[in-house]
Amino acid sequence: MSDHAHNTGPGEGHPALVFDRRVLRQRRERAARAGRLEDFMLARIAEELADRLATINRDFPVAACLGAGDPSLAAKLMATGKIAAMVHGDRSETVARHGSGPALVHDDEVLPFADASLDALLSIQSLHWVNDLPGALAQMRRALRPDGLFLGAMLGEDTLTELRQAMLAAESEVAGGVSPRVSPFVELRETGSLLQRAGFALPVVDTDRLTVRYSDPLALMRELQAMAATNALAARSRKLLPRAVLMRAMEIYQELFSDPDGRIRATFQIVYLIGWAPHESQQKPLRPGSAAARLADALNATEHTVPGTRGRGSG
Repeated sequence: MSDHAHNTGPGEGHPALVFDRRVLRQRRERAARAGRLEDFMLARIAEELADRLATINRDFPVAACLGAGDPSLAAKLMATGKIAAMVHGDRSETVARHGSGPALVHDDEVLPFADASLDALLSIQSLHWVNDLPGALAQMRRALRPDGLFLGAMLGEDTLTELRQAMLAAESEVAGGVSPRVSPFVELRETGSLLQRAGFALPVVDTDRLTVRYSDPLALMRELQAMAATNALAARSRKLLPRAVLMRAMEIYQELFSDPDGRIRATFQIVYLIGWAPHESQQKPLRPGSAAARLADALNATEHTVPGTRGRGSG
């Protein structure tokens, strides 16, 4: 295991290659064509984003929903009545073209939208696979018209922490060394500043932590395979995982993260992001010293001048 992380630099030059995106696309396409692509979190995320969209007191004539997987999830967002027209996209052609609505095949790292062409952009479960997260967010902000809305959901740092620990311990114990086996995820404390650096106004970040139980660790790994979410790290070992390491990892997982009934726990952390393309109508913090009334007057207090402040007082 290694401490790889998303490249969170300014989006200039060549970002660190964390993920093999060609492999990611191939696996998603293969699972979709075989009818095996599933993601149990998508419906939950779409419901949450739809609830948030419904509370916003304005309409969005043209929107895009990226990574939704199933067009019915985009339809759930449309059902809020806030969006007049929506295109849904995915990196898999089979997924993108499933359904009758407008669709596009896209790469999250090179978005196909013209500047200021969208009123809203929604991203579901795809941003945690990009190598240059600040760059991707900046592209999304540029695609929005002034006062356009960005709503996103991605996996956070606590996701699959149990599997990561078990694999690390097993490979270190059995093989005497480690290689990256579980994808890194963005740190929650970084996301707000990343939105700001990308140019979004009024950023809001919050998280939803899910604990999912499985009969055994192999059932969890089968679920990840169905989600096309298995190891796609650029630095991954190309050799098959030795059976001894796998078996020991399963034992460690069972020992450390099982409930009294024998079922094991797996953590999934969903990070929700909201940001707006800047517009002059948006609220802005007051400039220092721009208050219309003095604090001393509000408190009915005597104002005293502090030496060295050129006449500015404190109540």
